[in-house]
Amino acid sequence: MSTPPVAPWRDPVAEPLLRFDGITRRFGSFAAVDNVSLAIHEGEFFALLGPSGCGKTTLLRMLAGFEKPDAGRILLDGQDITQTPPWLRPVNMMFQSYALFPHLTVAANIAFGLKRAGMPRAELEARVAEMVRLARLEGMENRKPDALSGGQRQRVALARALARQPRILLLDEPMAALDKKLREETQFDLMALQQRLGLTFVIVTHDQDEAMTLASRIGVMNAGRLVQVDEPRVIYEQPSTRYVAAFVGDINLLEGVADTGGMFRLDRLPAVLRLSGPVPTGRQTLAIRPEKLRLARAGQGVGDNRFTGRIDGIGYLGDLSVYRVAVDDVLLRVSRPNAEHSASAPFVVGDRVDVTFGTDAGMLVQG
Repeated sequence: MSTPPVAPWRDPVAEPLLRFDGITRRFGSFAAVDNVSLAIHEGEFFALLGPSGCGKTTLLRMLAGFEKPDAGRILLDGQDITQTPPWLRPVNMMFQSYALFPHLTVAANIAFGLKRAGMPRAELEARVAEMVRLARLEGMENRKPDALSGGQRQRVALARALARQPRILLLDEPMAALDKKLREETQFDLMALQQRLGLTFVIVTHDQDEAMTLASRIGVMNAGRLVQVDEPRVIYEQPSTRYVAAFVGDINLLEGVADTGGMFRLDRLPAVLRLSGPVPTGRQTLAIRPEKLRLARAGQGVGDNRFTGRIDGIGYLGDLSVYRVAVDDVLLRVSRPNAEHSASAPFVVGDRVDVTFGTDAGMLVQG
């Protein structure tokens, strides 16, 4: 299987491999997917990200052919596949439950779709052996699913989905059943596999960290609509709306009014902040990520903008600590890396502290 050029989706003039054109799916009066248009290019690892009920799985199921849209078209390689039955689409789906046949061995599970397609025996055996190597399942070919770990079952499901060499692989919350450490390891394995094969992967997830780790681009969904489609860094650093800022990662949201001089007057605190860059005037929401804030003892903070408050709570996460700081009746979240090898905490609940940040630490968002 040949590998296409690295990240061809970056070419702005390249024809998309997949296009959703005004897709809508209703269940009664409820619009699960509401007029969604989206282009996905060859070689992308694309993530549909959003909370439960936002429409991401319904969109994936329409691509697989398991749901029919009420309006719009789905184009693959320029061909309209909206009415094409699932078994005739060059896509394959890996389900959250893995859907392995419990009575079949690993090899037989991988071979199941190939047998149904009538692949000659010699070619089938070679393909199964290739998938076993690819998924690192050597020595497990004759085991049944109940003799495998969760991570091994997931790799069997992945190998089975890839065996028919689909144009697009669809992944529906594929790591939801794995523990945190195994999930993180599997994410990097999946990225390496996708890059090695050069295939287009589309994953549905509600896990922001998973989407940020895996995807070349992310489509954030809310109430059946796509609200932002961008690379992970842009989604995180430049969210287009308040919803995206609040959904992806931790955030502090401060409402106020901006003036033409780059000053921002807060609603709930007697403070005026200085912001850099072009600042739209009028009512705005200032969004600041916890890691952009600095923490110091009261009176020792240095920065363009400063709040003084009291530590109200501390979350120790190993690599970092998250501090909740009460400034009057506003609670700010500040994250601080635990860079020093020490068993003692630099701050404790009740400490008076300064929270400082630069003029470019925050971003103004709408909605």
